[in-house]
Amino acid sequence: MALTESYMLPLDTKAPAFSLQNVSSGSLETLDQLKGKSGTLIVFMCNHCPYVVHLIDAFIKSANEFSKNGINCIAISSNSIISHPQDGPEDMKKLALRKKFPFPYLYDESQEVAHAYKAACTPDFYLFDSDLKLYYRGRYDDSRPGNEKPLTGKDLHEACNAMIAKKQNIELQYPSMGCNIKWHQGNSPEERN
Repeated sequence: MALTESYMLPLDTKAPAFSLQNVSSGSLETLDQLKGKSGTLIVFMCNHCPYVVHLIDAFIKSANEFSKNGINCIAISSNSIISHPQDGPEDMKKLALRKKFPFPYLYDESQEVAHAYKAACTPDFYLFDSDLKLYYRGRYDDSRPGNEKPLTGKDLHEACNAMIAKKQNIELQYPSMGCNIKWHQGNSPEERN
């Protein structure tokens, strides 16, 4: 497990379009179908990462709260299932059903969506406004496995509240940290350049 920080995509970046398989229904779903009226929160995550496991229950509660304000959440797993079979669609579906995800869990088999968003780690959070322009990217809060800090979702909740209130982007945004995305051989950003 390599501790990796998020890339911090430039604010105001337009959300790249996608069409990915929803592991629960098996159907292809697009960003246009899933976006929220007031905003859209996209999180790159996976099943096995200890950083995701640490916050998943708190994040599910957050997603339920955000939806009341018209912010839809979308979870995407882009990990290679060659190296990490536990992150494949079958186990993704089991996790989504067991945890009763209030958001779609999508599988990015080609990893092209992760590349389009410059996703680097799990979890990696991207909050887009109603025009699908990037308003916030970064951490959920400063809690990490083993650091004894409480899970509050403070950073992400403050960003969502500010966006709903039509305030200007929060200038100081801290990167998310977690496991690096498990790229297919030859498909990491470094190898593709």
